[in-house]
Amino acid sequence: MYVYLLASGKHGTLYLGVTNDLIRRVYEHKSKAVRGFTSRYDVTRLVWFEIYDDPTNAIEREKEIKKWRRDWKIALIEENNPDWIDLYAEITK
Repeated sequence: MYVYLLASGKHGTLYLGVTNDLIRRVYEHKSKAVRGFTSRYDVTRLVWFEIYDDPTNAIEREKEIKKWRRDWKIALIEENNPDWIDLYAEITK
């Protein structure tokens, strides 16, 4: 399971999600396969993710981060991805 953050650009609109297939899910966001928030606001850049063995822990983590202030989410991203590089290319190698 994965908890992930997408962004429209550096310090842009953020989207937090959870999935069991990160490559497929990010592809769906990028291709705008599902109409909704990410397609409306062009939020397609994978900027952060964590991996979990247990779905319950992943969902709990997602709920926890959803309550965070925006600047805390930005700090989480910039801790390991200060340039907000799209990580999708790395995970699809």
